[in-house]
Amino acid sequence: MSHQESFINYLKYERRYSQLTAVAYKKDLDQFEEFFVKTVGDFYVEGINDKIVREWIIDLMDSGLTARTVNKKISALKSFYKYLLRLEVISENNLVNVVVPKVRKKLPLFVEEKNLNHLLDDGFFGQDFEALRDKLIVSLLYGSGIRLAELMHLKDADIYQSEFLIKVLGKRNKERIVPYPRTLNLLIEQYKTERTQLFGYPVQSLLLTSSGDPVYEKLIYRVVNKYLSLVTTIDQKSPHVLRHSFATHLLNRGADLNAVKEMLGHSNLSATQIYTHISLDKIQKVYKQAHPRS
Repeated sequence: MSHQESFINYLKYERRYSQLTAVAYKKDLDQFEEFFVKTVGDFYVEGINDKIVREWIIDLMDSGLTARTVNKKISALKSFYKYLLRLEVISENNLVNVVVPKVRKKLPLFVEEKNLNHLLDDGFFGQDFEALRDKLIVSLLYGSGIRLAELMHLKDADIYQSEFLIKVLGKRNKERIVPYPRTLNLLIEQYKTERTQLFGYPVQSLLLTSSGDPVYEKLIYRVVNKYLSLVTTIDQKSPHVLRHSFATHLLNRGADLNAVKEMLGHSNLSATQIYTHISLDKIQKVYKQAHPRS
């Protein structure tokens, strides 16, 4: 087994990274190895140093990748390098002088409250199976702030309708419980009734395609893009925008930052604090409109 294969297994089975994350790490490491072979010759881990990594960064930036994407690739390489140090495959850290490109802080996009209320309350969805499922997809993403992967893996048993709670399996296989809007129970029951008529019971997943298979990533993206396009002109219309909207609207209405952190499943508060910038923008706007000396 190669060092890279051993590292990917370590991520999956010891660090409990998701399959998607492990695949992304492998792809980045494969890309670095290709660059190493093209630039230096046969790949060997002892040959990894700050010079070759800096050259790779320049090559990646010249290819048009954003600083954020390049930093993710360098992060994957540094994690691999630390793993090699831990196993004593290499004896010293040759990447200490690697400086990654600066990332411009980008505020998360979100949809206005009134627009999402208009979408969910004013008859944009029909009453057949697919329409009910699509409305449930949008409602759960916005109503609970869960991630795309978390939504895809929901089962009926994960919905505690009497308590208005959802159990989700988040990053690194961490379970958490999040609330959802009480009004969703009627939609859930309507959807389940249609689903049972079509596919019977039991089923593999809460959300199914029209063929009875579990929903998949592209389907959810397509659904979200279709319906957000009806009520907003923002460039990005993705499941993550609904997660951003969930967090932003909670904080704008005075929700505790730590509580929002727990609902989002963030491992540290700094990941949640980006949403406070949006809230501060709103506070400043209100201040300017209301304070007599502003």
